Amino acid sequence: MTSSTSHSPLVRFAPSPTGYLHIGNARPALFNWLFARRHHGRFLLRYDDTDIARSKAEYADAIAEDLGWLGIRPDAVIRQSERLAIYDAAAGRLRAAGRLYACYETPDELDRRRKRQLARGLPPIYDRAALKLTAEQKAAFAAEGRKPHWRFLLEARDVAWDDLVRGPSHVDCASLSDPVLVREDGSYLYTLPSVVDDVETGVSHVIRGEDHVTNTAVQAQIFEALGAALPVFGHHNLLTTASGEGLSKRLGHLSLRGLRESGVEPLAVAALAVLVGTSDAVRPVASLDELASLVELAHVSRAPAKFDEHELETLSARTLHQMPFMAVADRLAAAGIGGGEAFWLAVRGNLGKFEEAKLWWRVVEGPVVPVITEPDFAAKAAAALPPEPYDAASWKNWTQAVSAATGARGKALFMPLRQALTGLDHGPELAALLPLIGREKALKRLAGESA
Repeated sequence: MTSSTSHSPLVRFAPSPTGYLHIGNARPALFNWLFARRHHGRFLLRYDDTDIARSKAEYADAIAEDLGWLGIRPDAVIRQSERLAIYDAAAGRLRAAGRLYACYETPDELDRRRKRQLARGLPPIYDRAALKLTAEQKAAFAAEGRKPHWRFLLEARDVAWDDLVRGPSHVDCASLSDPVLVREDGSYLYTLPSVVDDVETGVSHVIRGEDHVTNTAVQAQIFEALGAALPVFGHHNLLTTASGEGLSKRLGHLSLRGLRESGVEPLAVAALAVLVGTSDAVRPVASLDELASLVELAHVSRAPAKFDEHELETLSARTLHQMPFMAVADRLAAAGIGGGEAFWLAVRGNLGKFEEAKLWWRVVEGPVVPVITEPDFAAKAAAALPPEPYDAASWKNWTQAVSAATGARGKALFMPLRQALTGLDHGPELAALLPLIGREKALKRLAGESA
């Protein structure tokens, strides 16, 4: 089997707009986008929306929004619902070649036939009875009002390929039923449009879940029947919940929308979604480019990968703790948080979620209701407070002076100062907060005034 390669790969992510994306969908989307990023390629977003009844514009819009939140921006977008004429032409070519044939069995008839085969110890694959129908029999079915569905005639042979994840792979197509490509109403199942679009758009690499391995063998024969070169295939393991449950669109809490609303960092979601279930350690990253440099498809495990929400929370916090100011400057401004880089560097290590930065900005900006447990101590601390401007050494110099004036050491020194300046008994290093709070507000808070 030959495969197409490209110095500038084109990959695709092909969701059906029938619901919201969940973390399991994010895995192939990210694998594809990061692969394209790493190899200076392009990323195609293809909406597989031939199921007109279930596909909705609101879901398509939500998919684009969710991908944008992760940092994925497609180089091109297509919709299968706008490309039906192309699929019709391809189906016509397959019919003319004798690879697409009409079948008239009802679902009940097929079910009964499968049960009879199982009872006889035979594999429950389609017996190709439709190929033996005469013109008269077909006419009789038509007279009954039956409309045919159309199956692709598989060649009974091994289909082999060199998988980007699994290495040498093969499927024996003799063990498979001829797949239905076209329904009775003329609508298409996923299989044919996917191949046709890959051919027509020049997709070079198809990276998707291992649940598509068998489908790849079927589609490879369709590629060949249409006279097209095969893309390179890669089949990664699937994500499950921490308890091992398969992911689906009904798991709303693990939808990308739900994760976004929970306040986790998109970079943390991306890192966990692609690094879990690989030989690489899950770790915080500073950018998607850094993540792209880490992802090696050959490092993906064959075993299912468990997505742990608690691990995500921890990773999200760790991601914030190392995030540079420029990466959050716009978010801080949008949230009405000032203080610039000095504020961000002062508080980021204390954040579990970005929203918590608002709390610490209120501590800096005020008003804060101070907690004064020792008025005499507070008065002596106020007297020792040096004049501005403050720098990184001001806090140390001040606390040394307060210690000398009061005799306080350790917690007895630092806790009353923290409570007076912030109204809290925990938080960021006061050495970084004091220059932000400023002398005027510090003096008022030490005096027991809200400021």
